[in-house]
Amino acid sequence: MNLESPKVTVEKSAQYLFEQLSDVKNFEKLMPENIAKFEVIDENCFEFGLKGMPEIKLVKKEFTPNSKIVLGAASSKLPFTLTGNLTEIEENKTEVQLQFEGEFNPMMAMMIKGPIGKFIETLASNMGKL
Repeated sequence: MNLESPKVTVEKSAQYLFEQLSDVKNFEKLMPENIAKFEVIDENCFEFGLKGMPEIKLVKKEFTPNSKIVLGAASSKLPFTLTGNLTEIEENKTEVQLQFEGEFNPMMAMMIKGPIGKFIETLASNMGKL
């Protein structure tokens, strides 16, 4: 299952956004209002829970300075990645798009497609808070 957030333009440089997203504690600022839990495990990992959803632990998997950050599920039960793509348009203007990719059975995919789509849309729209 592949989902993409709308592209969002943020009035910040790609370098600044990359540095902010490289620090996992800053993801708390991006979370939706219905967050029930947010806990930093270490410098590469955090766990969060939204009301009515299971808690998810994300780990930094891969990064390309100023252009891409990939987070992945710490558990192999629900394998997925969340990729942040940063494209600098001008010196202090960056386009951000989030991509969610996961391997789920059709029933699970049908159940989580809506909430996950809304979740990554919220994360992207909150990028200006960094």
